Amino acid sequence: MDQREEQEFAEYFVARREAVRRMAYMMCGDWHRADDLAQTAFIALHRHWRKVRDKGALDAYVRRTLTRAVIDESRRPWRRERAAEALPDSPVDGLDVDDSVSTRQTLIAGLRKVPPKQRAVLVLRFLEGLDVAGVAAVMRCSEGTVKSQCARGLATLREVLGDELGDLRSA
Repeated sequence: MDQREEQEFAEYFVARREAVRRMAYMMCGDWHRADDLAQTAFIALHRHWRKVRDKGALDAYVRRTLTRAVIDESRRPWRRERAAEALPDSPVDGLDVDDSVSTRQTLIAGLRKVPPKQRAVLVLRFLEGLDVAGVAAVMRCSEGTVKSQCARGLATLREVLGDELGDLRSA
C-alpha cells in the first residue's frame, strides 16, 4: 500500500475501533477475546484495502468479517467452555450497583449462554440495529434463517434469564 492508502486505513481504524470492539464484546462476552476478534477483522480489512471499491461499504465488510471470526472462534476446540458448579468470580450480594450496570451485566451473562450464531443474530439485529435483510447479508444466509435464529436466540435468552427478564423489559 502507498502512503495515502495507509493514511486512509489509519483514519478509518481510529474512527471505528471502539465500535467494532464493542460489537465483538457483545458477540463473545469477553473483552480480551473481543480485542482479538476486532484485530482479526481489521487485519482482514487491511489485507484487502486496495481491493475495496466502495469505501462506503467498509462497515459492512468489517461487520461480516467480525461475525465470521466470532463463529469460527467458537468452533475451535480449545475455546469450548466447560460448565462449573459455581463461578469463581461471582458478584457479592448486597453491593449497591447502578441499575443500568446490573441490567447490562444481566444481559451479557444471558447472551453468553446463547449459541454463537444465534448470539450474532441478536447482536446484529437488536444492538447494531440492522434489519433482517442486513443481518442476512452480513451472515450470508437467507432471511428465513435470520428469523428462525433470532426467534430461537430470543427463546433461549428468555429461558436463561427467567425472572430477570422482567427487569430487562422495564429498563
